[in-house]
Order: sequence, then C-alpha cells, then structure tokens
Amino acid sequence: MDAEIIAVGSELLTPERIDTNSLWLTAQLNELGIEVVAKMVIGDDRRRLAEAVRAAWERSPLLLVTGGLGPTEDDVTREAVADALGRELVFQPEILAAIEERFRRAGRVMAEINRRQAYVIQGAEVLPNGVGTAPGQWIREQRRAVVLLPGPPGELKPMFTDQVRPRLRALGPPLAIRTLTFRVAGIAESDLDQRIAPIYKRYADLATTVLAAPGDIQVHLRARCEEEAKAQSLVEEAGRQIEAVLGDRIYSNGEPMEVVLGRLLAERRATVAVAESCTGGLLAQRITSVPGSSAYFVGGFLVYTDALKSALAGVPQHLLREHGAVSEPVARALAEGTRARTAATYALAVTGVAGPGGGTESTPVGTVFIALAGSEGALARKFRFLGDRERVRAFAAQTAMDMLRRQLLGLPQLPGVAPS
Repeated sequence: MDAEIIAVGSELLTPERIDTNSLWLTAQLNELGIEVVAKMVIGDDRRRLAEAVRAAWERSPLLLVTGGLGPTEDDVTREAVADALGRELVFQPEILAAIEERFRRAGRVMAEINRRQAYVIQGAEVLPNGVGTAPGQWIREQRRAVVLLPGPPGELKPMFTDQVRPRLRALGPPLAIRTLTFRVAGIAESDLDQRIAPIYKRYADLATTVLAAPGDIQVHLRARCEEEAKAQSLVEEAGRQIEAVLGDRIYSNGEPMEVVLGRLLAERRATVAVAESCTGGLLAQRITSVPGSSAYFVGGFLVYTDALKSALAGVPQHLLREHGAVSEPVARALAEGTRARTAATYALAVTGVAGPGGGTESTPVGTVFIALAGSEGALARKFRFLGDRERVRAFAAQTAMDMLRRQLLGLPQLPGVAPS
C-alpha cells in the first residue's frame, strides 16, 4: 500500500514552523510496510485543500490529513474533505456532549464555535480524542481510506497509535520495509552513482536514493517485500556489492563523520588539536558537537592572520613570505606547530581561500590545503572545492576529518589535487 500525507495549516508555510507530524507518521507507516509516496503542505484554504485531497484520493489508496480540525473559521479540513469526496457533513450530538463535558471538567463553559467539531463527514467513523476536543475521522471506501487527524502532536500520536494503526493492519497483508544506509566521503556524487548504478538497477524491488552534501554522500537502500527476511536479504545483498565497489570511502552506516572519528580516537586513547584559517572554527565545532568529545579533543587555534599563524602555531615567518599563507608548506607547519604546542597525538590544519573574494590565478577561490601531523611526521594535501563560501568550508572540514579517520584506520590517504 502507498500513502500520501497532507499537512494543513498556513503556519506551516512560514519559516517559523516545521511539519514534524509527517516525519513521525512516515516512520509509523513504514513499520507497517506502507510507503509514503508524497507529502504536501496546504494552507487554510478550503478550495485548495479540497483539490489536493481529490487528487490524492484518486492516486493513492491511503491518505492521511493532519491539522485543521479545530473550532475556528480557519479550520477547514472537515469541509474540504467533504467537498472532495462529494459527501455531506452530519452533526453528531454525542460528540458535542463529550466536548461540553470536557469543558465542564476543566471548570469552563464551552464556546459556541466548538459546535463545529461535532460535524462528521457522512459515512466516517469517529476517532475519539482522549487528549483534546478535535475528534479524528476514518473514511473507508472499497480499497481506499482517508484519515483525518488533529494537528497537535500530543493528540495525533496517541490517536494514530491506538486507533489508526490497528485499522491499517486490517486493511491487507502486512509488508516489510527494510533499509540500509551508507555514508561516503572522498568521491563525487556523479562518480559514485556511475559505480553503483549498475548494481541497484538490477533489483526491481529495491529503491535507491543518493543524497549529496559537501564532502558527504548518503546512499539509502530500501526494500519492501511481503516477508521481512526477504526484504532484509535484498538490502544486504545489494549492500555487499556496493561496499565492494566503494570500499574504504564508506565511513559509516548512518553516523556522521564526527561521531565515527570521535569513537576511533577514544578507542585508541588518542587526542587531536586543530589550527583553522578558512574554516573559522567549523572543524572544531564539528568535532566538539559529539558528547564526550573532551576525552579526545585538546583544543585549537583560529589563525586568520599571518601574525597569529606564527604567534600561536609557530609557523616560521620565512615560510609565509616565500610561499604565502595558502600553501602546502604553511599548512604542514601549522599542523606540526599545533601538535607540538598542544601535546596532542594528532593535529589537523586547514588554510585556504573560501571566497567569494581573495582568489588569484595561481590560488583560485576554493583552493584549500589540509595537513595532518602525527608522531611519524606531517602530510599535506591540496584540494579545490567548488561552490560558495559555506560549501567550501563544509568540504574542508569534512575532508580534514576523513584524513584523520584514514590515518587512524591505517588506510591510504586520497591524493587530492597535485600542487601546481
């Protein structure tokens, strides 16, 4: 069974509010083997909502509509769904009595506008609301169903769990959805997909999604089968082949790089310090975002100026004069000096041109040198990251952490771009 979700509320179309209900409902539906194929947010507009409900009703066997069941004039879900299905709204005195009793228990008098919540779409089953005043509704027609749920999560979640979930189980044989995630670093999205597409395209029952962020690509495998074992076997079979192709560029099955790196450092009782120029503290922020990072993160230096590169990290002035701040020798000296002055096991250094200005013909915007210093010396790599300022900085921080991950695992470093 496929499902669609429509979240109702003009406030969800503003920057201040996020539709979190749909995320929670998607997880619940997936546990039942129900795939969510479309989500939509509609403002408090009866005509637009009716059009969206009508279209979804024709496309998918299951539609969940959240929000818009309150007592005010802008709560239009009941009316819009009735319009879409060509049904009347029927007043149910027992619902009104229950709402009035709820107000009495709270020592309040029910406002007249709450009568609107006692109207039910013709043929719908009422889903009692044990937390609020807005009842839900379940509408079944042949092999299709529409569910109306209140918007407040504290009301929606128990109603779905206690009343909707059992009804969905009874609609048909359950399906199993199993997923597998790979997080990948050190490869471009197009190159990755070129390598793995021949694998996932062989499986008709496997959905594959590739999500790219600066320096971090996620590959999501998703199988939906009648049997749990078959779905699990399918994602594992495809996953093994993808692992063989991508190799050590896969760094986790879902955890971000800073979590993976932190665990490796903790396991080896190693520490790290940083010296940052173009990333401006982003690398340190990523590492220290992990709880318990004080066990392995020593500290670091923000060295935007040449003077501070020398004063804090001990970079020799002659290297800055001869090679410039954005260079391999300076990156290497930054890492070595930071390690020496902090007594950390490892030190990472980043220096580059994040843009949008500051680039030259020999050192264009996006040029970044990353260095790693350890007990056996220091290595440095030159990279050219494309994109705006934040994208270059994000690439640099992710790549620096991946360099240290590789060092800790004894993996060969990626070549980067040969210095010109």
